[in-house]
Amino acid sequence: MLGISRNCWWVGAERVALTFWVGGLWIAGYVVAPSLFAFMDDRQLAGRMAGQIFQLVSYIGLAVGTTLLLSIIVQKGGNWWRDNRARIVLLMLLLVALGVGVLVPMMQELKLIGLTPGSEQAAQFARLHGAASILHLINSLLGLWLVATGFGAGVKE
Repeated sequence: MLGISRNCWWVGAERVALTFWVGGLWIAGYVVAPSLFAFMDDRQLAGRMAGQIFQLVSYIGLAVGTTLLLSIIVQKGGNWWRDNRARIVLLMLLLVALGVGVLVPMMQELKLIGLTPGSEQAAQFARLHGAASILHLINSLLGLWLVATGFGAGVKE
């Protein structure tokens, strides 16, 4: 394989996958969603489209994060927990799972009930949306740290 070791190839694949996930977080949260609300007159449609994009990025995150965590566990064995990358990826996975498994269903339920401006449901939706935004920001920053510090660089051949 052109003189490239299997380990080197795997580290490169991990970095590409991580960049795909983290890039998706940044593009969805800080480019696409604000653009939808800035350029679309129908805020409900913009919100539904943004929600679908965030859901897709969340599923990508669950798949990529699980793969990266399993890779670290295989590489490190019983000492995987001592690896900072593993802890950060695990935290990111937990935050995504909290969003997908708890916050999003609660927000969808409130939307089904109806969000009349000024209602308690609208206020609760706003609080949940704020919590989801904070989780997204934390994941974006954690992911940026992983990308910037060279995920996989510490792997020995």
